Amino acid sequence: MTTKTKKRGLIWLAGLSLITFFFFAFTAENQRSISKVASQLPSNDENAACIQCHGKTGNGKSIVEQWSGSTHAKQGISCLDCHKAETADADAFEHHGKTIATIVTPKDCSNCHEKEANEFTKSHHADAGMIMGSLDNVLAEVVEGHKSYNNGANPAAASGCWQCHGSKVEVLKDEKGNTKKDENGVVMLDPKTWPNTGIGRVNLDGSKGSCAACHNRHSFSVEQARQPENCGKCHLGPDHPQQEIYNESKHGINYHAHKDKMNLTSDKWVAGIDYTAAPTCATCHMSATPDMPITHDIGSRISWTLRPPVSQKIDAAQLAKFEKTGKPVPTEFLTWEKRRSGMQNVCNQCHTKNYVENFYSQYDNAVNLYNDKYGSPATKIYKMLKSENLLTEVDFDEQIEWTYFYLWHHEGRRARMGVSMMGPDYTQWHGFYDLAENFYTKFVPEVKEVIEKAKANGKKESAEKVEKALEEVINSDLHKWSTGKIDPEEAKRRKEEAKTFRERYEH
Repeated sequence: MTTKTKKRGLIWLAGLSLITFFFFAFTAENQRSISKVASQLPSNDENAACIQCHGKTGNGKSIVEQWSGSTHAKQGISCLDCHKAETADADAFEHHGKTIATIVTPKDCSNCHEKEANEFTKSHHADAGMIMGSLDNVLAEVVEGHKSYNNGANPAAASGCWQCHGSKVEVLKDEKGNTKKDENGVVMLDPKTWPNTGIGRVNLDGSKGSCAACHNRHSFSVEQARQPENCGKCHLGPDHPQQEIYNESKHGINYHAHKDKMNLTSDKWVAGIDYTAAPTCATCHMSATPDMPITHDIGSRISWTLRPPVSQKIDAAQLAKFEKTGKPVPTEFLTWEKRRSGMQNVCNQCHTKNYVENFYSQYDNAVNLYNDKYGSPATKIYKMLKSENLLTEVDFDEQIEWTYFYLWHHEGRRARMGVSMMGPDYTQWHGFYDLAENFYTKFVPEVKEVIEKAKANGKKESAEKVEKALEEVINSDLHKWSTGKIDPEEAKRRKEEAKTFRERYEH
């Protein structure tokens, strides 16, 4: 063995010894920390045994370490306060003389956080699991996936959609229908539905939602919950890219540049008082201002609904129900005007009244443009194709069904959401540009193909109804440019502007 080799061996051995020393030192320090937290609990506290036992090994050690630095730990809120169960609970099991459950639900959290739980239960988030009849769910369960895996599981939905929207949690049953338990007597949850922290999860106790969707267990850090990445677990991607839009907006740019000034650990975290650097998702949609309290009803400040094929004011459907039944509108009902006022209250903490009003004017104009030029006419024609039986009853078996879906579900949402959150690139190139390309080069030609096919197959009358509707759209003021029908004065002006623009690059 050469001298160089011996030296390398000694260096390697010394390094390994140092790593081992620090590992055990770190482990010992963590164990002392856990023991310290446990010792701070009252001597008769039932949780002390849980902490000492679970703090020694495996995943329990990680859980206890996360909890030990939490506000819960500082206030003496511990394991059994959250996990204690009734014997009749579906997921209840006996564990060292205590009856506990695996899943902590909003109903459990409401024992201490009643106001927050009630607000959440009224929110759109709580109903996020109600997607079974949606086209998104048809795509996931039928088109993309299949239910032949793991005794009826559908991987595309279970590991995709449900992880954000929420599953309907079920316990695992044996052949006789009895609840299955593992070797330690722990109730086994059905892997088709668990693990899942989807925001609209339907729990075994009948409650809806998962507080851990935003407040990651077991630290439940408010600092983490207030950051945009927290919402970005679900609010990103081609059909609802809120995180990407936020990141390109001035709000997102300021947040990432001045995150150290955001005071994210503040107990109050009042916009305009505790921080002024930038807003996050939580700032606008739920956090407090000097004259408005925090809310866990996330949609209570939203005035437009940007999700469907055609946008409408958020309260339109509910007001229609009141009108249909003749029931008076409750005084506490949140009209779109009240909702908008709440959001503008947040805006006003950093912007002038005129700035905020002008932004909303731009926002309304963009949503109306989408509705008038793309959403409403495309939806009208598509529904006519369906009602006149020019398309099959099967969803997504014909190209135009995909094209129409992209039009409103992807491009249309991106355009509307882009302007709502001040993301110009998503408003333009990922939004209205893609909308226009889709509408003129795909949707319209495909409608014409369906019409011609219908005429050839003896459905002339139905085909001509759709053809007439399409011609009315194409010849309207919003679309007639595509047929060469443009105002001569506007054509002249644009030609002159194009000449001036080209001249900028000729020198």
